[in-house]
Amino acid sequence: MIQLVSIVLIAVLVAADQLIKMVVEDRLMPVGSADFIPGVIEFSYTENTGAAFSILENHTELLSVFTLLIILAGLAYLLSGKLKNKMLIASAIMVIAGGTGNLIDRIFRGRELFHGYVIDYIRLLFVDFAIFNFADCLVCIGAAMIIVYLIADIFKDSSDKKKGLKNG
Repeated sequence: MIQLVSIVLIAVLVAADQLIKMVVEDRLMPVGSADFIPGVIEFSYTENTGAAFSILENHTELLSVFTLLIILAGLAYLLSGKLKNKMLIASAIMVIAGGTGNLIDRIFRGRELFHGYVIDYIRLLFVDFAIFNFADCLVCIGAAMIIVYLIADIFKDSSDKKKGLKNG
C-alpha cells in the first residue's frame, strides 16, 4: 500500500512542478521577472542548461542519464518494500519527484530532444544564490532529510554500542 501511495505522491509533485513551470513560462517569460516579496524574493524566468549552480552547463545528455539512473534506483528501492522508515520514504519521494520534474524539462524543453533546459524562477534577493525551482527544492529537502537521518542513525548506533559495553 505504501508503494502505491508513494507513486501517487510522486505523480502529484511532478504534476505540480510541471504546472508551475507552465505558468512561469506563460506569464513570466514575457516580462522576465516580477517581485513576490520586494527585497526578499522575486520570480525571474531563467533557462538553465546545467545542474545546480549551472554545473555541467550544456551537458544535458550526461545530466539526463545521471538523473534517470538516480530516479530508477530510487524507485526500485522505494518499490522493493525494504524502506520502512517514514522519513526515508518521504525523502525518496521528494528526490524522485524533483529529479523527474527536472528530467522532463531537460528532455522536452528546447529545440531538440535531450538538448533542453530546466526552467528556474525563484531568486532570493537577500543573498547571492542561484536561481532555482520547486523541483530543486524537493531534491534538496529530500537529500537533506536523508543526511539528517544518516547522521542520527550513526549517533544512535554509537549510543547503542556504548550502552552494550556498559551492560556487558
